[in-house]
Formats: sequence, C-alpha cells, structure tokens
Amino acid sequence: MTATPARDTAATPARDTAPDPGTPPAPGTPPAPRAAGTPPAAPGSSPWQLARRELGRRPAVRVSLGLVLLFVLMAVTAPWLGALGGWSPEEFDKTAIDPYLGGLPLGSFGGISPEHWLGVEPVTGRDLFARVVNGAQVSLLIAFAATAIVVLAGTAAGIAAGYFGGRTDTVLSRLMDLTMSFPSLIFMIAMLSVAKDVNRIVLMTTVIGVFGWPGVARVVRGQTLSLKHREYVDAARVGGSSSWRILTRDILPGVSGPVIAYTTLLIPGMISTEAALSYLGVGVRPPTPSWGQMIAESVAFYETDPMYFVIPSVFLFLAVLAFTLLGDALRDILDPRGGRS
Repeated sequence: MTATPARDTAATPARDTAPDPGTPPAPGTPPAPRAAGTPPAAPGSSPWQLARRELGRRPAVRVSLGLVLLFVLMAVTAPWLGALGGWSPEEFDKTAIDPYLGGLPLGSFGGISPEHWLGVEPVTGRDLFARVVNGAQVSLLIAFAATAIVVLAGTAAGIAAGYFGGRTDTVLSRLMDLTMSFPSLIFMIAMLSVAKDVNRIVLMTTVIGVFGWPGVARVVRGQTLSLKHREYVDAARVGGSSSWRILTRDILPGVSGPVIAYTTLLIPGMISTEAALSYLGVGVRPPTPSWGQMIAESVAFYETDPMYFVIPSVFLFLAVLAFTLLGDALRDILDPRGGRS
C-alpha cells in the first residue's frame, strides 16, 4: 500500500484575505495609494496652515490675494502714498481746469499728466490719485471695523446659544430673528440723516456692525450644536473643566474655520454698503474722500469727463472682486459643506 505524501502546509501560499481596517500595516509595507483628486492628509494642521497650503495651488486666488494685500497696503500708507504724488486730497489746483469750459480738466483722459497721475476733479481741480488712495483708507477702515464688530458679536452669541441651549438659546435666537427682520438699510439711512454732529465713520461702523451679526451667529450656533456632544468635549466636561475653558479650548477652535471663511466674505459686502450709503449722501461727509462719494459726485460729469466716473468705480470693483474671490476660496477650503449647500 502506497502512502499518500503529507501536504506541505508551510509551502502552500496563504489565501488572500482582506486586511482588518483597524490593524496597522506591517513594518516595511508601502502606504496605500491615495485616491485621485484627494488632497494629502495633514493631521494637526490649523485652519490658517490649511488655507495657506491650499491657496498656493490656485493661480486665480493668488492674484486676488495680491490685490487684497495691495489695497490693504494702500490704505495703511495712504497719507504717505498720497503725498508721493505731490498733492493732498483737499488741495485745489485751479491751473489744471479750464474755467471757460465749466471747470473741465485740461488735457485728455480727465487731466492725466505727470503732475496728476490719475487726473483731477472737475470744477475743483483736486488730485484724483490722492483722493482715491485716501478713499481706500476710509472705505477699508469702515469695512474692517464693522466686520470685526459683526464677527466678535456673532461668534460670542452663536457659541453661547449653541452650547448652553435652553432659555439662552431661545432668547438669542429670537433676537437674531428680530434683527434680521428689521429694515436695516432704511434705519441706517434715517439714522445717518438725523445724526449730524457726530463722527460719521464711527457712526457708520457701529450701525453697520449692529445689523450684521445675526448671520455669523447662526453659522456659529449650528457648528457649536454639532461640536458640543463630541467625545473630547464630553471628556473635558467629565474631567471638571469649566464652561469657559471648554468654550475657548474646545469649541472655539472647532468653529474657527467657518468663521474665517465667513469673515472674508463679509468684507466686500461691508465695502459695498459703505459705498452705497456714501453714494446716497448719508455716508462720509466731504471733503473726506470716499469711493462711493466720488462716484456720486461724478454722475454729473459722466458725459463730459468719463474718467472721473471710471477711476473710483474701477477701484471699488477690483476691491470687491478680490475680497469675494478670496472669500469663496476660503469657504471651499475651510467650510466645504457650507460651500456646497
């Protein structure tokens, strides 16, 4: 009787089995290939690091970021930049206008010359370069200050409503609804028309900020509701951490991404609001320059001196466009679910 040879189990290849997803890979095993189009994971990255890494890959966003930095630099250095042209924003130059043609600028393209780089205003002869640069300072100052008020008030109210809930959430939510349903534009026009002997920049900043916070508060409230029952928040609560420590150490970093994206999208709206109020005559008072005020004054000369209308309009358009493109990109990166909704 012939004996059957024993099967060599050690030499038989093992059957392919699916690896346990919870088992770490063996040493020397190459990492699994990343799906096409998926950005590389970067654990521990802050929202600012994530935004900086992703923004560097988009050429259009780099251009808009460059324009934003240029406008901010223009606003910060406005007094020195305006003096570089040799004229102050309130200084008249009667030699640059023709008194026999209703005060129209001498020369072509609104009086553009080596003495006046962007031309002059009709009738007054004030230098447009100096006024546009100083107008950027006024417009961006109001926009940034109002945005700061909106973000700080909205973030505080949204975190408080979402974390504490109950009566706090009810009161703050009804206050948000009341503020959002109020005719804010009409109130702004009425308030700025009545208040005559006050600082218009401070008043505009305060009024715009008071009516803008509910949008941020609603976004932050929704994010807080989804974060307050996470494991690390429950662990901090069980460990005896105070509410203030939980809000500042655990909740606030979790909502910072959407807040940063929403903040960048708020700025162009604030710039447009300031320009609209100044255009309607209830914003910044002359002779303080403002883009909206310059556009309003140029309407009477758009046929005889179109450059007076074009120059501040182009600056306003580029500023709003640059901040909007940058805000859209930050929203897609830091709050992708909000960007798709």
